[in-house]
Amino acid sequence: MDAAAALADLVEISPQIEAAAVLSGDGELAGSVGIPEARAGVLARAVGELLDGAAAFRTDRGRVTQLRAELAGGDVFAVAAEERAIVAVARGRSTPGLVFYDLKRCLAAVADET
Repeated sequence: MDAAAALADLVEISPQIEAAAVLSGDGELAGSVGIPEARAGVLARAVGELLDGAAAFRTDRGRVTQLRAELAGGDVFAVAAEERAIVAVARGRSTPGLVFYDLKRCLAAVADET
């Protein structure tokens, strides 16, 4: 499944997600939903920096595979896999476990295409 179709399915099955983007392994935007095109590249770079920055705090310097940032109006979630990453903005009071599950399924659907 291509990134656009996987993201469309994601926002349909996970109504708390307001916007999401899939990033390729090199940090380039593979697809997005609910994000203005002009802002999608900025989001892609920010997520890459956030995941890399979080990894710096690990004692083993290992890769960060999932991250949640709680904001005043909602949450930002990121999940990294071997070849790509996904980021989503969710409304407040979202259930983190369910959001992470849905994001991982979305990434798996995109990976199945390649």
